[in-house]
Amino acid sequence: MEYTTLPGTDMRVSRIALGTWAIGGWMWGGTDEKTSVQTIHAALEEGINLIDTAPVYGFGRSEEIVGKALHEYNNRRNIFISTKACLAWDDRGVFRDATRGRIKKDLEDSLRRLQTDYIDIYFVHWPDPRVPAEETAEAMKELFYEGKIRAVGVSNYSSDQMAEFEKFSPLHLSQLPYNLFERGIEAAETAYCRDRNIALMAYGVLCRGLLSGVMRSDRAFAGDDLRNHDPKFQGDRFRQYLAAAEKLAELARDRYNRGLLPMAVRWVLDQGAEIAVWGARRPEQITPVRDAVGWVIGDYGRRQIRKILNQTITDPVGPEFMAPAVREA
Repeated sequence: MEYTTLPGTDMRVSRIALGTWAIGGWMWGGTDEKTSVQTIHAALEEGINLIDTAPVYGFGRSEEIVGKALHEYNNRRNIFISTKACLAWDDRGVFRDATRGRIKKDLEDSLRRLQTDYIDIYFVHWPDPRVPAEETAEAMKELFYEGKIRAVGVSNYSSDQMAEFEKFSPLHLSQLPYNLFERGIEAAETAYCRDRNIALMAYGVLCRGLLSGVMRSDRAFAGDDLRNHDPKFQGDRFRQYLAAAEKLAELARDRYNRGLLPMAVRWVLDQGAEIAVWGARRPEQITPVRDAVGWVIGDYGRRQIRKILNQTITDPVGPEFMAPAVREA
């Protein structure tokens, strides 16, 4: 495993984090607690020491499972937890709420579910345009100086939004969507993080499974699976992305003797992300992690990747469909 020390902290975390959105079940067709706990333990055994979760992942279920798994593993001091605040939900759906009160409530609920008395990395999950940046940032700063959280992060923030947040609070990490198929943050956000010494934590590195190496055109998505609403998985676009994945898999095999999945993760790390979030919910999905570390893609590989993407994807689309609603007045 590769490790990095987070800017402004003494935390040395794995450059691959375990993502637990799918473990929560919501928008992923359900969950199995026993298998999920085994998955978390398998990740820890591979050297992953950073677990990423959020209250909205299964409406508390993911955090509960993470808490149970870490309690059973009994090594909290050497394991780092990142979770999030500022998404609320009711019978109308999920919406943004970055008020001071919501942040404090979310923290206490997360501490209880995770069976811990501090959070290592705490993110504002989504910016809330109805709440002044000062209110949100000041609330996060207070938690940081109180010692309830060890690092402050924002998620899904533009470079301008990060700059405004930094007027009122330290900022250690930025979590953003980034993968071979979704590269919108390269326009401004990656440069901002680099220039301000903010650790970039990339999520969605496998693009909801499109870069897993096992996605097929006849794949059906059950129940509330978010891929039923993802434009990448619809019609001609789906065929384009599958064609790109096939060509990328050939490059990974012929050039690096590896699968598409580890090459996709390696690409994100080589592009400047300090941390790549690897989503899994079965122990066997952890095994390829060892093929993603200890090597680099190199200039030739990056040129070939760009060529493949330019030739195969003529109608690209980003991850904007995942943005939650802004709450009503």
